[in-house]
Amino acid sequence: MKNKKLNIYYLLSCIGVLIASYYPLSMGVRVVVDMITEGTVLKENYPKYIIPYTPISLAIIIGTILMPVCMELFKKFALVGGVTISAGVFLATELLFEYKIVVETVTTLKDWQMFMCYIPSDYKTQTTVEILMGDYSPAFKLHFYLISVVLILGILNCLYGFGQIIRNGEKKRLKSLILQSICTAIFLGLCILACFTAFWRDGNISVSALSAVLMSVFFILLGVTVGIFVGSLLIGKRKLISVFIPSIISAVITLVMYIGEMCLLSGNLYKYGSGFFFRSLPGIVLAPVDILIIIAAGCITATIFYLIQRQKPIET
Repeated sequence: MKNKKLNIYYLLSCIGVLIASYYPLSMGVRVVVDMITEGTVLKENYPKYIIPYTPISLAIIIGTILMPVCMELFKKFALVGGVTISAGVFLATELLFEYKIVVETVTTLKDWQMFMCYIPSDYKTQTTVEILMGDYSPAFKLHFYLISVVLILGILNCLYGFGQIIRNGEKKRLKSLILQSICTAIFLGLCILACFTAFWRDGNISVSALSAVLMSVFFILLGVTVGIFVGSLLIGKRKLISVFIPSIISAVITLVMYIGEMCLLSGNLYKYGSGFFFRSLPGIVLAPVDILIIIAAGCITATIFYLIQRQKPIET
């Protein structure tokens, strides 16, 4: 780190990430201390959202601390190196908490996500307990892992991206990084809101208008956040690449989130209303409103990069 400004930026980034991670880290310390001293964690003492937020925080902290190392070793691929290491830290910590931390009557935390997720209590003829304790599948956690990786990608893309701008003076990614920062911050805020409110779902598979709006925004923002990440790496390429590819990936990621919800709800999706627009189409689980949300994520991403790219020189 030869640049004085970069050194200051690196120090402030580390301090900022540590401050922002105080609560997730304190949750992890509490649980580890209980495990060491008691051999188990009482259910009432177990922080509800230690998974996945403590592993996410640890992954981002490690990725931030290693920023100068990655910049020196991997040069223009510093972000790839940092994200790869951080993803490995996240996965290792996540699995450690899932399989090694024992909570009162729960055998291991591989079933934790099932208890924390909101399942309609009147789903078909099964009780909530029968649904939660029934056919467990790792695919059930797909959307939790997806959200976690998106947060890691978005935050590290901003930290590394602005660092590279300070280091090299190359500002072609500046606008996309500013947008990445905004989208990631709002998406993180929605994740935190969902933790405390589950968007005010009341136990029915049909949700209120407020819940439907918040869930729709959440899904779209997830896709757009990933799309901006991809698009920020393609700035300066031909429009077919720099606009089309991010928009397609944005829509695909939003679809994957729907697949995660479908796994969670035993092959169903939450219903945003009544009538044809909100009813599943023949042969698929998705309703027209769900398809519109997927398309919206792709179109918003495409619009963003069309506007960013229209005055940019084309890379040959």
